[in-house]
Amino acid sequence: MCGNNMSAPLPAIVPAVRKATAAVIFLHGLGDTGHGWAEAMASIRSPHVKYICPHAPVMPVSLNMNMAMPSWFDIFGLSPDSQEDGAGIKQAAENIKTLIDQEVRNGIPSDRIILGGFSQGGALSLYTALTSTQKLAGIIALSCWLPLRSSFPQAAVNSANKDTSVLQCHGESDPLVPLMFGSLTSQKLKTIINPVNVNFKTYSGLTHSSCTQEMSDIKQFIEKQLPPVN
Repeated sequence: MCGNNMSAPLPAIVPAVRKATAAVIFLHGLGDTGHGWAEAMASIRSPHVKYICPHAPVMPVSLNMNMAMPSWFDIFGLSPDSQEDGAGIKQAAENIKTLIDQEVRNGIPSDRIILGGFSQGGALSLYTALTSTQKLAGIIALSCWLPLRSSFPQAAVNSANKDTSVLQCHGESDPLVPLMFGSLTSQKLKTIINPVNVNFKTYSGLTHSSCTQEMSDIKQFIEKQLPPVN
């Protein structure tokens, strides 16, 4: 499935129990697939919401000695001053915008779609939402950072999401993407998005992972941003 054309398998989908009037698109982290997050979303599902968990294409990752693995874009390092794969990030964001467009064509308006992700997927969801002319219902950013942050706020000049609600979550004991990155990201987001709409939650003892309380907070956020429509 993952040949030289960077194609990836079809997303893992948790269908709505009844007619889908809203959607959550959730992007996994480096080296993972959408299946685990589809299971996690199924455990907190709302009956009118469709959950779409795409799989990243397989590509060599510089950070991991060029080993090929599922990755939304190349990563050179995990420090704030690491070189970034600008072209890869922008292309990946365009691919996610296409996925949003597909759902709009399927009858779900973009302002009934939440975009989110974990780690590298969370980073991509932030960059995509902040550079998109598609008005979204919300953004879920877990254990992540804002890519190409020096290009903001200019890169968000045409964004439809400057008033969009953001749920940003981070483990206080994260060894891979330290809490400080989350804090800096939250501060940066508040210069791009209406600061009252940026909610940064941290979890004591949580490493680079998720937890029951975080999933409960995600469920509440989804229910608030995507209420049922009659």
